[in-house]
Amino acid sequence: MSIVIYIAVMAGVTYLIRMLPLTLFRKKINNRFLRSFLKYIPYTVLSAMTFPAIFYSTGNVITAAAGTAAALVTAFFGLPLIAVALAAAGAALIMGFFI
Repeated sequence: MSIVIYIAVMAGVTYLIRMLPLTLFRKKINNRFLRSFLKYIPYTVLSAMTFPAIFYSTGNVITAAAGTAAALVTAFFGLPLIAVALAAAGAALIMGFFI
C-alpha cells in the first residue's frame, strides 16, 4: 500500500512542476535575463546530476577522471557523440590496466 502512496506523491509533484509554469506565465516572457536564465536551466540541472556520478561510475576515481578528460577533449574537438563515448570508455579501460 505504501508504494501506491509513493507513486501518487511522485505523480503529484511531477504534475505540479509541469503545470505551474503554464498557469502562472500566460504571456510570453519578455525579460531577456529571465529568458536566458530559463534557457540554460535544463543543461545546468543535467550537468549537476550527471557530473558527480561520472566519478563513481568505474569504482576508481583515477580511471573515471581519465575517461572524463578523454570525453572533454574529444567533445571539444567536435567529434560525434559515439566517438566521445568510445574515447571515454577506452581511456577508462586502458587506465584501469595501469592501476
